Amino acid sequence: MSQPVSPPPTSNHLETVVSKKREFSWQVAANLFVSFKYAWCGISYAFQTQRNFRIHVVICVVALGLSIFLRLKAVEIAVISITSGLVLALELLNTAIESVVDLTVKQTYHELAKIAKDCAAGAVLISACVAVLVAIALLFPPLLALILSAF
Repeated sequence: MSQPVSPPPTSNHLETVVSKKREFSWQVAANLFVSFKYAWCGISYAFQTQRNFRIHVVICVVALGLSIFLRLKAVEIAVISITSGLVLALELLNTAIESVVDLTVKQTYHELAKIAKDCAAGAVLISACVAVLVAIALLFPPLLALILSAF
């Protein structure tokens, strides 16, 4: 049931995506600093290559900035932070799942690969929708009051 897909843009696409400094990243990290370095590499990779991750980061920064500007309670800022962090974490997991699936099926179509990728993207979509609802519930009333007080 697999159908061939057009070949990758370069002969060794994987080498262009994964830098040489990550050559031994499959090994257990020698210390905590190295573990954090690998985690930061993952975040950096997602920021550099994933448009949706960048969009979520910008929206997260705007929501947190607006929360502080509107002087929301600490609990409300924490709720916005947690929901924003969840969206970013799920976006990172989505990127990881897509990468592993692409590595596994190479350049061929497979229905199970589609299901895995679609479900991971669906998880991000659900978390983003929840984050929007939380932002509306917490940010809209004080923002509306601020706008109405200006008139």
